[in-house]
Amino acid sequence: MSDEWKKQAAEAALAHVRGGMKMGLGTGSTAAHFIDGLAQRVRAGLDVLAVPTSEQTARQATQAGIELSTLDETPRLDLTIDGADEIGPGLVLIKGGGGALLREKIVAYASERMLVIADETKVVNALGAFPLPIEVVSFGLAATRIAIETAAGRLGLAGELMLRQHDGRTFQTDSGNFVLDASFGPISDPQALASALAAIPGVVEHGLFIGLASSALVAGAGGVREIKA
Repeated sequence: MSDEWKKQAAEAALAHVRGGMKMGLGTGSTAAHFIDGLAQRVRAGLDVLAVPTSEQTARQATQAGIELSTLDETPRLDLTIDGADEIGPGLVLIKGGGGALLREKIVAYASERMLVIADETKVVNALGAFPLPIEVVSFGLAATRIAIETAAGRLGLAGELMLRQHDGRTFQTDSGNFVLDASFGPISDPQALASALAAIPGVVEHGLFIGLASSALVAGAGGVREIKA
């Protein structure tokens, strides 16, 4: 049922789209459902301009006939619609399972509103069951890994840091960086961890999205419900 719930959440998000909007388009399986639905409305005459958060999303949107822009051409957006790997209390998110966390966060920050779409399984009482993606530069990887482990340890967190692989090779983001997936377990203080990670020079970005989402549409057995920040 999870994929059907994702589709329901994506379809519900279409009600928030207005003609003339400048939009951010997220990355991932739920965002892909939204792009399919948006494309149908565009073919029916809806006028929107969209900034994709990944090359994968750009390809899907282009093939679907959605007009695209960039943040250089369109630096302020009305609305970003994107999925999440976990939704915690206060709409603090873990994102980056698809490897697009850096661009997703830049686009969300440039938007007046961020609307999250997800299935019920993504809602948690505490973040951390899903490994936290941390985007890092390749230079000094071992030193950066140690710095992350040390910073996490000061916060009482410990766990394996796995260098993400894809098709037998080290995964690279659209920006050419690597991703360390951190299995810290429950994260009691996401803001403290976010600040600690941001202070490490080799960390490009982390998957903790704090203060960015204004609401979430979550689909489950009882239909679609809205969670507000």
